[in-house]
Amino acid sequence: MNHDDLQNLRRMHPAWRLLVADNAPMIISFLHGSFVAPNVRVLAATDLENRLEDFLFHLRGQLGEDAYPRAARAYLSDWSADERGWLRRYYPEHGDEPHYDLTPATEQAIQWLKSLEQPHFIGAESRLTLVFDLLQQILQGAESDPEARIRDLEARRDVIDREIQQIRAGHINLMDPTQLRERFLQMAGTARGLLADFRQVEENFRALDRQVREKVATWEGGKGEVLDEVFGEQDRITNSDQGRSFRAFWDLLMSPARQEALSEQLERVLALVEVAELEPDPRLRRIHYDWLAAGEYTQRMVARLSEQLRRYLDDQAWLENRRIMTLIRELEQHALALREHPPELTLSLDEPSPCIELPMERPLFSPPIRPHIRQQQLEAGESLATPDALFEQTWVDRTLLQGRIRQALQTRDQITLATLLDEHPLEHGLAELVAYLSLAAEDHRSVIDEAHPQTVHWRDARGILRRATLPQILFTRAH
Repeated sequence: MNHDDLQNLRRMHPAWRLLVADNAPMIISFLHGSFVAPNVRVLAATDLENRLEDFLFHLRGQLGEDAYPRAARAYLSDWSADERGWLRRYYPEHGDEPHYDLTPATEQAIQWLKSLEQPHFIGAESRLTLVFDLLQQILQGAESDPEARIRDLEARRDVIDREIQQIRAGHINLMDPTQLRERFLQMAGTARGLLADFRQVEENFRALDRQVREKVATWEGGKGEVLDEVFGEQDRITNSDQGRSFRAFWDLLMSPARQEALSEQLERVLALVEVAELEPDPRLRRIHYDWLAAGEYTQRMVARLSEQLRRYLDDQAWLENRRIMTLIRELEQHALALREHPPELTLSLDEPSPCIELPMERPLFSPPIRPHIRQQQLEAGESLATPDALFEQTWVDRTLLQGRIRQALQTRDQITLATLLDEHPLEHGLAELVAYLSLAAEDHRSVIDEAHPQTVHWRDARGILRRATLPQILFTRAH
């Protein structure tokens, strides 16, 4: 960290600008109480303005009427401006009211200020133990010699056997109250830090979406090339260390057995006298449900970005097709004009008599040369067709169907497609049924049993009963 880098951070980074702002105590205390403390991901503009008005009213009662004279809406607009970057202001899908969410920079500033509070004590012993445990896990995970791994497991087994013998003999080694409190505080800090990581993951995916849109808007090559570039970027994000870690975290969190075990362990830990003396945050009792809510919001946000990107690319393809239809219509008009007024053509014969060729003199067939067609840059024009057919198309929300499958698997290990359709009948007919089949084909945990066909029924828009026979589809829950 040199002088120039720090100078740029002070001038450009939103977290630094927030810490040095004149109204930093008011801003940070309000944002912490509205978003971080209750773990609220998004607030509507009206709700957030009312909260800020109440917050400013109490502050003016303490500091005087001249304190913070601006209106709540003006403050929120200023905090969400590009030159501030402390709040993200956006319009949700199918909504006309703006919503607000914290930016990762604001979350970092709040977490750094919380770290300045005087801790109960510095947990040196638990951190050193954690260092040893992590080093041991790294060595075990990197060891490729089978004999070495067996020797390590046998040594750990001997240690466990000796501990079992000591317990049976009546010698139980318990942690002292200091060690219990130290490890609890470290666990609580790590658990709360996970919530802040979700906003950074969302910000990374939004940055990727902006980069892709800019690249598509300025791309001058072929459509296939830009699609390769787009999906390559998505694969690199998904397969990065952060993407793999988030996917593994989400798989662990979605396991019902782990959720039940975590709930039980939290109840037992918070019931300890040594932990109760610390007066822990009551939200720690259901911190894993906060993880689920934050992770679900992140997943929905990523799905919306993917859907918006697909529609954006479809719009680009529609503009290209419209330009092609315009060129074809222009050619048809020129052809009709030439039919009414044909041009004067002068013909000439190469030879005065016909040339006779015998059948055996004809050459053998040779495949034609494949022409190389150059792609031309298409310009937008005006279409003569009516766009009514575009508004009559049926769109199936795959995210909604995935949510129904996950909801059904929360109380059972597996469910067939026929049973799922009994609980949630088809609303879009055959298109929705094909979407279910696509989800089953993409999920490696689903089973498609062609040996046992099944028949599903539904009614179309005119009330006519429809049926379809297809292989038995079985959705299963991850373990």
